Amino acid sequence: MMPIARALLLGLLVAWPLQPLDDAMRAWVKTHQEPGMHAFMGVVSSKSRVVLISGAVLGLAAGASGRAFVAEAAVALLPVNGVVELLKWTVGRTRPDGDTHRRNSSFPSSHAANAFTMAAVLTRRWPRSAIPAWLAAALVAFSRLYLDRHWLSDVLFSALLALAGAWCSAWLLRKWRERNDARRTS
Repeated sequence: MMPIARALLLGLLVAWPLQPLDDAMRAWVKTHQEPGMHAFMGVVSSKSRVVLISGAVLGLAAGASGRAFVAEAAVALLPVNGVVELLKWTVGRTRPDGDTHRRNSSFPSSHAANAFTMAAVLTRRWPRSAIPAWLAAALVAFSRLYLDRHWLSDVLFSALLALAGAWCSAWLLRKWRERNDARRTS
């Protein structure tokens, strides 16, 4: 990234207009933490990728509908994760707990982006799964706040990024199917 663009991006983060909201949410979470919940939130956060991989394996074994779901999820997750990693390296935002490693910076949250992307894809494919899917995604996102690994704005941006990725993947796959159907009928 060009030095000027990077300086502008970093300047925006230094003067981040949502930082007071981020600070207020962090303070609220810290005052409402319960000793027994920390371990639970750790499991929610650390096992979210295991659930993602297990879901893909089950989807592949579940027939045509499951394979279509896995394809749509992959088409959504790959660019979303690419953007997340690019932003992490470019922005280099310090985590609330003070971690400053650029390769794993705070903005945006990959856990939240993955969880919200999967919720969006699940909801589109199977509307009855909407409530549990979005509750699970919200729980993963909240676990990142609870464990002091992300700011509220990190997970909110990740949710927007995930929705955009899921919408784009659905659009791309629809166009691909339409083109293939047109080839078969001609």
